[in-house]
Amino acid sequence: QVQFVESGGGLVQPGGSLRLSCVVSGIYFSASDIGWYRLVPGNQRDLVAGIRSGGSRILIDSVNGRFTISRDNARNTVFLQMNDLKPDDTGVYYCNIIGANDDWGQGTEVTVSS
Repeated sequence: QVQFVESGGGLVQPGGSLRLSCVVSGIYFSASDIGWYRLVPGNQRDLVAGIRSGGSRILIDSVNGRFTISRDNARNTVFLQMNDLKPDDTGVYYCNIIGANDDWGQGTEVTVSS
């Protein structure tokens, strides 16, 4: 069974940084496209960043230049380096296969506030 375990969230001041980690099990990780999602009002999870099996990346406009997504196939882990954080980045972050809508993990909460 697929499982996603997110970590690395916390409380940070505007302009600060966090590094999120997602350990994945139960899938052929190196062949999978993985994304980081943020829970938004309405209980929907919107894609923030993604990395495909071949290494190409997806970043939404609001985080481009501030966030970096990477993966370590040897450790079945995807990272989201978040720099220059803004209050609008606040939320619960999840990882999952790009396009999936089930098997969500517990997420990790990011709060950007002074």
